[in-house]
Amino acid sequence: MAIYEELKARGLIAQVTDEEEIRQLINGGGARFYIGFDPTADSLHVGHFMALCLMKRLQMAGNKPVVLVGGGTGHIGDPSGRTDMRTMMTDEVIEHNCACFKKQMERFIEFGEDKAVMVNNADWLLKLNYVSLLREVGACFTVNNMLRAECYKQRMEKGLSFLEFNYMIMQAYDFWYLSEHYGCNMQFGGDDQWSNMLAGTELIRKKSGKDAYAMTITLLLNSEGKKMGKTAKGAVWLDENKTPPYDFYQYWRNIDDADVMKCIRMLTFIPLEEIEEMDKWDGSRINEKKELLAYELTKLVHGEEKANTARAQARAAFGGGGELPEKRVKVESATIIPVLVAAGICASNGEARRLIAQGGVSLGDEKVTDINAPVKSGDVIHKGKKVHVRIVLE
Repeated sequence: MAIYEELKARGLIAQVTDEEEIRQLINGGGARFYIGFDPTADSLHVGHFMALCLMKRLQMAGNKPVVLVGGGTGHIGDPSGRTDMRTMMTDEVIEHNCACFKKQMERFIEFGEDKAVMVNNADWLLKLNYVSLLREVGACFTVNNMLRAECYKQRMEKGLSFLEFNYMIMQAYDFWYLSEHYGCNMQFGGDDQWSNMLAGTELIRKKSGKDAYAMTITLLLNSEGKKMGKTAKGAVWLDENKTPPYDFYQYWRNIDDADVMKCIRMLTFIPLEEIEEMDKWDGSRINEKKELLAYELTKLVHGEEKANTARAQARAAFGGGGELPEKRVKVESATIIPVLVAAGICASNGEARRLIAQGGVSLGDEKVTDINAPVKSGDVIHKGKKVHVRIVLE
């Protein structure tokens, strides 16, 4: 199956400007495409994961990625999908975040001569003369059309700053600049970026008379209609210091049943033929699918060794075999607080009580709320997300 048809079969393509031209370019390895990443944090998160996987798929098919980090647009902030204005970042924070992005992206994309290149739009956007920009670029856009864009419409009631109003023009200029200086002929992004991407194709066609194309990928939503990668505590990060490999694994291991096959299609590199066979599996094998999903994605982000460790920890912790450290304890009362102290998980009864009150202790997969909860020999105690101990009562 050709790569464009595979992307469609995996449910990745949301909108395209010129489908037949895009199909021919991608299938023939002739796409010089870019995806932009604004450095809003010091780590990429699961929301970026699909774009990284898409770049990897297209590069494997012979197309050339241009990875754009938004050191310039990061000074403005993309209003798409937001109900309020982003926090303004200093130059130092933006530069630091860009450096962190580059290091993480190198795990997914192959950079080098005649391969992928990474560029930073600070190199051209921050040097622009404002009046020249208004004359050169602003004249190509009408305010009427810009206000009809979905990314702006949803902000009109609460207020859209003039700073953010310029974001579409900045992103369009990026595409034009990359077309002129790097031969880019295509832009990819999430389907919330459609208006901004159309602006870029229009600018190139008006100013340069070149063909330019845009394609958006389907934003991955869970069965409750929320973006994947969001938890009660925030985002699921690709940086293991923010989201350890075990937590990353467990996030995917615990997604809703209804989302498993969708995630396997869109995010893994498992061949479609194998996925179609998995679709026929009996419903009793849902946990097998979840484990496969969690393992494949953890391997992609953190490597095979850490994926193997996370899987072994999860199996051991939740009854599927594997190895966990054991603590042999001797207590008068086999309840949670004395066991926590005897096992060295907590230093005192007071610390144990506080940890339970804060929701930081689980027995198996159940959060402990009762300070007198009984503990049996063989039970697994979890302290937070990093300490997992099998208890052996003497």
